[in-house]
Amino acid sequence: MQELKYIELETNPNPTAAVIWLHGLGASGHDFEPVVPELGLPNDAAVRFLFPHAPVMPVTINGGMSMPAWYDIKAMDIDRVVDTEQLKASSDAVARMVDREIERGIPASRIVIAGFSQGGAVAYELGLTYPQRLAGILALSTYFATAQTIEVSEANRDTPINVYHGTFDPVVPEALGQQSVKTLGTMGYQPRYETYPMEHSVCLEEVQDIGEFIVKHALA
Repeated sequence: MQELKYIELETNPNPTAAVIWLHGLGASGHDFEPVVPELGLPNDAAVRFLFPHAPVMPVTINGGMSMPAWYDIKAMDIDRVVDTEQLKASSDAVARMVDREIERGIPASRIVIAGFSQGGAVAYELGLTYPQRLAGILALSTYFATAQTIEVSEANRDTPINVYHGTFDPVVPEALGQQSVKTLGTMGYQPRYETYPMEHSVCLEEVQDIGEFIVKHALA
């Protein structure tokens, strides 16, 4: 996969932490850019936000139409039949972004990987397999698509994970979020699970919780 194009936003000069935030199917890096001012970060926090754009590819569930996607979804049943090779290729492309942030002077331990819906599935794959300890994983309205094939790195055996889901989500049912938490528990993780009275979206309370996660795990 080619290098990903992305939007870069810094809350202050000389960032000491980074957040790489992956959008959902059919969206773009602009999707979550407006959220940054609502996170409630300290005024002096210097965080670099990177919002990559997914590549454009045909998506089976949308009649084969091409759109921004991290991987193809072949069927929308509860188990989500997805192209795991494409998902892993996307994970590798985002991992190269993490590598670059480390080269720019931000330690892996101060880099958060966040993802919404499809982006969250990639965040799980990347966050749990990256060879250096990351600050944490934020899984938003998503599912653990590669739970049966993932090869977890020893460095991220205890990385903090917060899972957020809407109780009225008609696109990714809450049961999938609950299943992700259960699966992570069997793998030895202790994810925090929060729900909000919303559909397939984000809400202000969730955004503020995300801000608290960033402060606690990337800025402490």
